[in-house]
Amino acid sequence: MRLTIGWLLKGMAMGAANVIPGVSGGTIAFITGIYERLISAVKSIDIKAIKLLFTFNLQAFSRKTDLRFLFFVFLGVAISILTLAKLLEWTFTNYEILTLAFFFGLIFASVIGVGRQIQVIDVAVTIAFVAGAAVAVGIAFLPPATGNTNMFYIILCGVVAVCSMILPGLSGAYILLLMGNYLLVLQAISSFNLRILLPLLLGCIIGLVVFSRLLSYLFKHFKDQTVGLLTGFVAGSLLIIWPWKTTRYMEVSEGRLKPIGYEWNLPLMSAEFGYSLLLALVGFAIVMWIERAGNFRSKK
Repeated sequence: MRLTIGWLLKGMAMGAANVIPGVSGGTIAFITGIYERLISAVKSIDIKAIKLLFTFNLQAFSRKTDLRFLFFVFLGVAISILTLAKLLEWTFTNYEILTLAFFFGLIFASVIGVGRQIQVIDVAVTIAFVAGAAVAVGIAFLPPATGNTNMFYIILCGVVAVCSMILPGLSGAYILLLMGNYLLVLQAISSFNLRILLPLLLGCIIGLVVFSRLLSYLFKHFKDQTVGLLTGFVAGSLLIIWPWKTTRYMEVSEGRLKPIGYEWNLPLMSAEFGYSLLLALVGFAIVMWIERAGNFRSKK
């Protein structure tokens, strides 16, 4: 009983991390000591496991996939996501600058945290870093991403966002923010909109099963280059998260406006700026503490 409650609580911590851009569910899994078991359990879902499931050999399926462990971890993840989504939707709607400032601090610290995983900095890693940063900065100069309800795009969002459960240092919520569907997903969760949630869940399942194998290969053979690429991408993306920017619009027809780009501004000295700076520092400190806890556990 105590074991299952422990798995549930660790899953809840991962779920909270997955909702907040800049904090990685994979990092939380690593700190709490379930990362390797989680990856192993996910990778065990293969053709053989599916055959066991469809032949109703449930006991063998449960043993092969560590089903009891997965069930309680993902139940905890679901509980956290459902309870936090409404709160974050409200903060985004009413306090966008303050919320983005907090996220900016989280993500800025994540750049340092992800970068520290690089063991040897060579030409290949440097090129990967520059390429990742260039892609992210390029995205910042594209027309702002807005909520896209196309089913295949939502499935893609699920595939990409679930990477945070597999990869320590990368935030799935942050990826959703870049793809323009973060607020859409929060609203779907708080209103239980199955038209959005079911394709997202399908994408998450595909991402977990397929991407766990791809990541395992990349980290085994090209770890430093992969981390370098991710570090550059996260660093360049800070331009998109910058709280003090306004969206430029172009009139399409009959008063309809289309977003065409961002205009970045410097913050004005005000009480709001003071609160924003404080929240950014709090976000930075949270990620640094999480990383330090992870390093302590690793050394121990």
